[in-house]
Amino acid sequence: MAQFSVPCSVYRGGTSRGLFFHKKDLPQDVPTRNRIFLEGIDCYNASQVNGLGGATSSTSKVCVVSPSTREGADVDWTFYQLGVAEAVIDEKGTCGNLMAGVGAFTVDEGLVEVDPAADKKDVFVYNTNIKKILHMEIPVVNGRAKVSGDYLMPGVVTPGAMFRVSIVNPGGEMTGQLLPLGERYKVTTDKATYEVTFSDLINPFIFVAAQAAGLTGTETSGAVAANQEVLDELNFIRDKIAVIAGMAKDEQDARQNKPNVPKIAMIAPAQDYVTICGEQIKKEDVDILIKVISLGKLHRTSPASGLYNLAAETFIQGTIPHQIAGIQQGAGESAVRIGHPEGIVEVCVTLAADGSSIKKVGMKRTARRIMKGELFIPVT
Repeated sequence: MAQFSVPCSVYRGGTSRGLFFHKKDLPQDVPTRNRIFLEGIDCYNASQVNGLGGATSSTSKVCVVSPSTREGADVDWTFYQLGVAEAVIDEKGTCGNLMAGVGAFTVDEGLVEVDPAADKKDVFVYNTNIKKILHMEIPVVNGRAKVSGDYLMPGVVTPGAMFRVSIVNPGGEMTGQLLPLGERYKVTTDKATYEVTFSDLINPFIFVAAQAAGLTGTETSGAVAANQEVLDELNFIRDKIAVIAGMAKDEQDARQNKPNVPKIAMIAPAQDYVTICGEQIKKEDVDILIKVISLGKLHRTSPASGLYNLAAETFIQGTIPHQIAGIQQGAGESAVRIGHPEGIVEVCVTLAADGSSIKKVGMKRTARRIMKGELFIPVT
């Protein structure tokens, strides 16, 4: 079988991994471009054995980068979430983890000038999905993104150089409002009525109390992943809210064509719990707990956008995250410690001087280039 090739890199950013392309290297013909994405990841097999995916939503991602002509931006970046065992490409929303990877790619590929003597480079990225400029502080050495370091982030066992990612004036990226359905919204299923908070910050997220789903929030990932009744209920809520929020025309459209966003998460008060790796987390070391459902399945950590949403909403009075976390509202920068299945992540939230709005959210990540070469695609 004949094949053609396309220049491609693979990067990890945070707890996600994706295929990275220069826009100039891709065909303008959308069906051909999409086939490169689908074949490159292998969205057809559940194991993704015939491509570079990893059989999870966190590793079924594509990033396309190009120099920017926009004021205040160095590059433009478009993100695509691909399906697992489904030929689906969703460019609604973005990936908070791969933002660090985009910064590293921008530096490594020479899309910005870097002083060879510098140890840091500020990179400004315009994300076309959410129409926001992202600010990244990229550690550099010899003019390229630095990999080695001592920052250990949950979900990656090897320490690395610390990247700082910030989103300025976040909120309303997809719906135009941070809380398009208000602080709380009631949604009814065949089994119960739930109160949810629907937050649109970077990517839309739905938050429901774990207790409302009959859980404590400290259950093991294996126990939650095996609880199909709870997963089905949460996915049903997700589909209904997608329709109510105007993101899908009906629930079938939400399931089949809008699987990436919104995502739904269970949250719970700070409690002692045990991570996937067996680490004991103490109640006093966290402010709130989260477990995320992504593409219908339990996420092994949490998408960064879920952490940004949750951290921000802990400061918004009347929301479910605010009630559960019990964090006091105040101006300036504060850190929210979020416990997920693989550990604790600290998210920085900067409030306006009067405490009425979110001015900035930020997080520390690590990233690295895994490979650079040619991606081969079968000729049809």
